[in-house]
Amino acid sequence: MFSISTKYSQNFDFRAILVNKNSNLKNLKTVFDLKTADDLKIKASKNKRGYTFVSHLKKSKFANLFFFNLEERKNDFEYQELGGLIIEEAIKLKKNEIELSLDSLPKLFIKNSIIKNILLGMLLRNYAFKNYKTDQLNQKKIIKIVLVHPNKSFLKKSIVDAMNVFLGVSLTRDLVTTPSNILNPGKFSNEVKKLGKFGLKIEILNEDRLKKIGMNALLGVGQGSANKSYVAIMRWNGGKKNSKPLAFIGKGVCFDTGGISLKPARFMEEMKYDMAGAGTVTGLMKTLACRKAKVNAIGIIGLVENMPDGNAQRPGDVVKSFSGKTIEIFNTDAEGRLVLADLLTYVEKRFKPKFMINLATLTGAIIISLGNEYAGLFSNNDQLADRINKVGYKDNEKAWRLPLNKNFDALIDSQIADVQNINYSGGAGSITAAQFLQRFVLNKTPWAHLDIAGMAWTKKTTKTIPLGATGYGVKLLNRLVEEYYE
Repeated sequence: MFSISTKYSQNFDFRAILVNKNSNLKNLKTVFDLKTADDLKIKASKNKRGYTFVSHLKKSKFANLFFFNLEERKNDFEYQELGGLIIEEAIKLKKNEIELSLDSLPKLFIKNSIIKNILLGMLLRNYAFKNYKTDQLNQKKIIKIVLVHPNKSFLKKSIVDAMNVFLGVSLTRDLVTTPSNILNPGKFSNEVKKLGKFGLKIEILNEDRLKKIGMNALLGVGQGSANKSYVAIMRWNGGKKNSKPLAFIGKGVCFDTGGISLKPARFMEEMKYDMAGAGTVTGLMKTLACRKAKVNAIGIIGLVENMPDGNAQRPGDVVKSFSGKTIEIFNTDAEGRLVLADLLTYVEKRFKPKFMINLATLTGAIIISLGNEYAGLFSNNDQLADRINKVGYKDNEKAWRLPLNKNFDALIDSQIADVQNINYSGGAGSITAAQFLQRFVLNKTPWAHLDIAGMAWTKKTTKTIPLGATGYGVKLLNRLVEEYYE
């Protein structure tokens, strides 16, 4: 998609030039056939997103010449937004090739942290799902971007760094968007196996293995489906040999009907993305591998399908989890926490990680609380929670911490088992779900739960995300690893 040139071409009719108030624009007069200095004056006009630019210079033979004002911005995401804006303007004009000039920027702005994020924003906004329409010709996507700057080696690094993050985000978006008849648990596990070529060590646990080790909570969710359940483990060994791994755990309910506690028909089609937590973990592990992160990391996902056939789990059933704790099933639509319960205990016992972070589209209640602006964050460790909170603002993948408390915990005590899977007293639905998960962290391992139900999908195009799957969490957790654990 990206290529690099040291000089301008005459073959583009969409040019984006990054400038600021200190830019030297004299050399552009000749290149763009501009007769007077006034033709290159950067005027303080802003579009609806607050970005200053000048376009359609009347005295130039180049009809679509855009100047984007690159002043100092507060965080990396604002540079990503700028990249997204460039793509958006080109798409509006139905262009599929862009020339992006960095040649007029002062040296202050020619640094990897800025250029990488502009390029990442372009990639994120330019994403398009390889959909099932038979006519692909009208797909709105830029296919070629030529970067103009004399320092090729610098730009190559920025391109690679941006691509490494985008490859993980785009994989997550692809997985979350794919229909459930195509991406069932078995096929999802096959997609995970493909990541072996990036240096990840892949292990797939099938139903026989899961039964043998006692993951009965996870298996109970999938027992009503014709598709078998799996656990996929991805390992990246980029750190010191004996250093504890970081563990990322994802809910992978490839379709959720609610089971016997059947969901309403309206909007049930959205439940294809109930595996977004698993999608994020898979995309994150690809990014860590692509950029050869200097850490040891485990990604583990529970892949099931929650269906209501004659063999399905019933309300009132009791299952024995991997931890040995018994769970009374009050509602079969509270299934994701059953999957994660087994995975949390398994990861803690087998891998003894430095921390565990799980992601799940776990509760509708979190959308009522936080809408589509923040994921819900719950943790038993202040340091881990604070770090997640801080890095979330840098990439606009924000998380808001909510409380855990023994009084909430009491709401999920069962009369006949160790714990029940929902709170029937009413209220605090997201919190009691997190309290449930915490019961399966047995050895006080630092742990955080991200409820991403409101963040996995967008019904409107945003600054860096086309309508659909967002890929939420890949940038957030990659930055967490990069800034605190490498």
